[in-house]
Amino acid sequence: MGKLLRHYWMPALLEEEVAEPDGSPVRLRLLGEDLVAFRDTRGRVGIIEAHCAHRRAHLFYGRNEECGLRCIYHGWKYDVEGNCVDIPSEPEGSELLKPKAKRVAYRTAVRGGVVWVYMGPSDFPAEPPNFEWSTLPARQRTATKRLQRCNWAQAVDGSIDSSHASFLHSRTKPVAGRRPLPRFWTDDRHPVFEIKETAAGLLVGARRRINDDPNRYFWGITQFLMPFHQMFSPVTDAEDSSACNYSGHSFVPIDDESIWLWSFSANPHREYSDEELAWHGGRDGYWGPVDENYMPRMNKYNDYGIDRAAQRDGLYSGIVSVPDQDAAVQESMGAIVDRSKELLGRSDRAVIMFRRKILQLADDCASGKPPEAAKHGDWFNVRPATTMLDCAIPFEQGASKLLLGRNLAQAEVR
Repeated sequence: MGKLLRHYWMPALLEEEVAEPDGSPVRLRLLGEDLVAFRDTRGRVGIIEAHCAHRRAHLFYGRNEECGLRCIYHGWKYDVEGNCVDIPSEPEGSELLKPKAKRVAYRTAVRGGVVWVYMGPSDFPAEPPNFEWSTLPARQRTATKRLQRCNWAQAVDGSIDSSHASFLHSRTKPVAGRRPLPRFWTDDRHPVFEIKETAAGLLVGARRRINDDPNRYFWGITQFLMPFHQMFSPVTDAEDSSACNYSGHSFVPIDDESIWLWSFSANPHREYSDEELAWHGGRDGYWGPVDENYMPRMNKYNDYGIDRAAQRDGLYSGIVSVPDQDAAVQESMGAIVDRSKELLGRSDRAVIMFRRKILQLADDCASGKPPEAAKHGDWFNVRPATTMLDCAIPFEQGASKLLLGRNLAQAEVR
């Protein structure tokens, strides 16, 4: 599975973490590897293995200067490509040592306020995913992250299981200061799922009855994009989500038992206000609260701030923040859930399809067939959708134009 995941570009850091040339290096751990990131004098972002070749001191403590990161132990220096460019402690023979001292270095790209990294085979033509949100102007998109302590796959399971929204994220009665949910969410808590395979992943349609219209269905359409990206259907009272902003997640493995949960949002139609930028992308906004190191302030050690009085008085979970609600149930399963003890039902069809797909792709990769989607960045330029459709219309057909990213939608119109 690790070999498969390495074929895809993935979010590594927020650009703000390495904002300044010659600024402070950043510790990083991805896919079980200890790394260090830095922006050099010329503005290039490097992500290289964390330890100096000499005596294995951690390069997080290094001096970021003159287009390289210099180990503070004996002064060995590395550039963004992992080349050892100076060995001042060895005035004789350093030219022989430099090639042997080369560090593993990974390709990087900066898009949408995020530093992306590619950790796969050097001869594989991988492209960064061309997410619409990553191409928008800064005031039309947000990105943030937080630590979550569980295996990446169970976090993906939770993200594509939209039936849980009718319970975990619901309210049994209105809560002061919170907008009411759309009318079709309040009655039908038993969505019927239809799943379609796409070039880049899965299209998950959750169908609900509309309270006052027996001839139409309400569809919440989620995009799952390989290997761990998800966009969830916008919440709206409108007939469809054509004028809405949308949000999603990426579940990037740190190791087998923890992830960086990335959250992004986009408004292709207008700029966000200052308040909206803070809400969608700030540390105390919708995806918070997190501290200065992106660690969640609510966690298993304080029971995610569960308020039993609020739970009795209308807040279904008793936990205020939506990401804390998700973390509480996903982390409570254990760092790696024992799936042999699960009892799945019809509402778990998307989870089952995801598991089958990812396992098949891993088997294919092990047999020498790398994932095709990783070579096509434009396959990721899509949106989730919310819409109401006549009962006889297939959801992927009725929502087709809503599901296209900005450039694809423009091409479709022409």
